[in-house]
Amino acid sequence: MRPKAGSIYGSEEETGSSTRSFSIAGHVLTAPKPVPGLHLVATPIGNLGDITLRALETLAGVDLIACEDTRITRRLTERYAISVQLSPYHEHNAATARPKLLERLAQGASIALVSDAGTPLISDPGFKLVREACAAGHAVIAVPGASSVLTALSVAALPTDRFFFEGFLPAKEGARRARLAELAKIDATLVMFESGNRVQDSLRDLAGIMGGRDGAICRELTKLHEDILRASLAELAAKADTLETRGEFVLVIGPPAAGAKVMAEGELDDLLRSSLQRDSVKDSVAHAVELSGRPRREVYARALELAKEIRGGHGED
Repeated sequence: MRPKAGSIYGSEEETGSSTRSFSIAGHVLTAPKPVPGLHLVATPIGNLGDITLRALETLAGVDLIACEDTRITRRLTERYAISVQLSPYHEHNAATARPKLLERLAQGASIALVSDAGTPLISDPGFKLVREACAAGHAVIAVPGASSVLTALSVAALPTDRFFFEGFLPAKEGARRARLAELAKIDATLVMFESGNRVQDSLRDLAGIMGGRDGAICRELTKLHEDILRASLAELAAKADTLETRGEFVLVIGPPAAGAKVMAEGELDDLLRSSLQRDSVKDSVAHAVELSGRPRREVYARALELAKEIRGGHGED
């Protein structure tokens, strides 16, 4: 039998009585058993108080919690006195762990899938498990909540009517700059994750390729040392050397200014240098003309000069 519409729980007859519980501020609450299926449960991105009542009921009531790192999830379950079994599910063990979880689902189990922080499947493993669970006919239920992407957007003071989530940028400079050149084409606010050991380099690359835009650096969102810097990308890049790099970062970059069609000379040079590292002059020029709004003749002449610098006197290819 299926639960009534609008409820994630089955009837008392379907689920039977449950003795599972969780605790909030010393008050013990019982947790009904959720319907069989895969429950995608959003967890706090920092502050453990940022969890919904429905998420606690689900985590306390399921048969198993699949999580990236059991040590991190255990902090949450211990905070709310939840005693459900934790099972690791991450990119390194997914191939072997996924069939076991699917087998449990086939036996009628209720399983919660959580990430280390935030909403499952957003820059973390889980897509293949959800896809295969759906293909097998199992219920997949979302239990929404915290998301660092939406949290950063809400505090960045940048347009939110259209946005594009990139996830993590490439680690290597050439690949990162090439990707940023592609992202520069998108007429929307951009949201991306970055690690502390690369955030300074990424800010410099962002200023070089999208220098005319505003941005925000969101560090340690909802945590004790939350810090948000809002300024132009050029100003943020100028502060890169003194930036506190400990913690987790979400970068938000505003869309191109309305009517901004011509790329500055410095931005054009940065774009061409990045492209010439991997592409021919012809392809680099075509790409730069599309992004810069500058005449092809001007872009071509500048590309030849830069190619000679990069390739030791051999410009054309």
